[in-house]
Amino acid sequence: MRVVNGDAKGHYPARMTRSCLSRFGIDCAMAIAAAVAMCAGSESSAFAQVKIVDEPAGAAAGSGTVAAPQPVRAASAPRTLNVDEQAMLEARRLLASLQASRAEDVLDAWLERNAGGQSPQVPEAYYLRGNAKLAQDDEFEALYDYEEVIKNYPASEFFVTSLERELDVAKLYFGGRRKPGLWGIRMDDGTGVAEEIVLRINERMPGSKLAERALMTMADHYASKRDLPMAVETYDTFVKLYPRSELRQKAMQRRTYATVAQFKGPAYDSSILTDASIQIENFQLEYPGVAQEAGLTDGLQARLDESRAASMLNTAQWYLRRDDPVSARITLVRLVKRHPKTASAQEALTLIATIDEKHPAIAGDAQPLTPAAKEEAKEEAKQESKPITTPASSEGEQEKPST
Repeated sequence: MRVVNGDAKGHYPARMTRSCLSRFGIDCAMAIAAAVAMCAGSESSAFAQVKIVDEPAGAAAGSGTVAAPQPVRAASAPRTLNVDEQAMLEARRLLASLQASRAEDVLDAWLERNAGGQSPQVPEAYYLRGNAKLAQDDEFEALYDYEEVIKNYPASEFFVTSLERELDVAKLYFGGRRKPGLWGIRMDDGTGVAEEIVLRINERMPGSKLAERALMTMADHYASKRDLPMAVETYDTFVKLYPRSELRQKAMQRRTYATVAQFKGPAYDSSILTDASIQIENFQLEYPGVAQEAGLTDGLQARLDESRAASMLNTAQWYLRRDDPVSARITLVRLVKRHPKTASAQEALTLIATIDEKHPAIAGDAQPLTPAAKEEAKEEAKQESKPITTPASSEGEQEKPST
């Protein structure tokens, strides 16, 4: 600030005060008049700027123009539906009001005009018509509409929902519904159609939750129908395909149950029990707490060991009835070595002694069990905490039955 007639700090002498004040009053009056004039013209220029400026939100800085607040736009009116959208809306309204037959008629007429066209409502029309047929218990014909969406419109939003509807149809057939045949009479078994649907879902959406549910549905169907070999195979496939699934525990547990249930008794093949024993061990390693609750414990392993020993004893007795003491003795010795803690092993020792007395030549050639060897086998049975089982290279390897 320039100092006129003052000291270094800008102080004026007393004799200059009155004149300075008068000049300051004149200056203020002039400044106020100028400000009023600027305000009078600023209003028109500001409104002109609002009308003219139409720059985007990201206008370059430093353009010299200050963007005025944009006026609030009124809510836009709802978009008018075209003819195709109105037809789909009408079909949905009819389906919601349980008028599936009328909805199918509306969709039939629309598809006759637009099938194979470029309308975006074509996949929706096929999907809705499939729902209309399904609502009228014409599930087999509904599959054709769902397949039309799945095969020709895989990018449509109705692709996954069509697969879900096909799974619903598969559940109907798994539940016992018959497939319509000649003249609409439900005579044929629909299980084959349901199995094909499940396989197609796993091919079209591998690794999805829907594929998991479909495969588990088929496995549970086999188990409920007592088709145990197919149930074991399907559960085993599920465990291999979906190792991180939430349903893995259920699949492993039911696979073990189905495997054990296949054993019919000592007179039949007991190799299936070897698979069951391995499955129990694997389940105990992955889910120890659930294994205790489900009964898949060492107690069950002991019962399986007893069953395998009883089966081998039954085989040795069969050889004795056929007058084949050599094969009988070999089977009995193998029984004592593999299952020393079982009751069948004690009975096998008695039979071995009987065979040695009746056939000393056979016993000499076969190096029979001496009393010392018998006592050694008994001591080993006391010291061992687990039964001796044959090693298996993989979970699916089975012990060869003695014949």
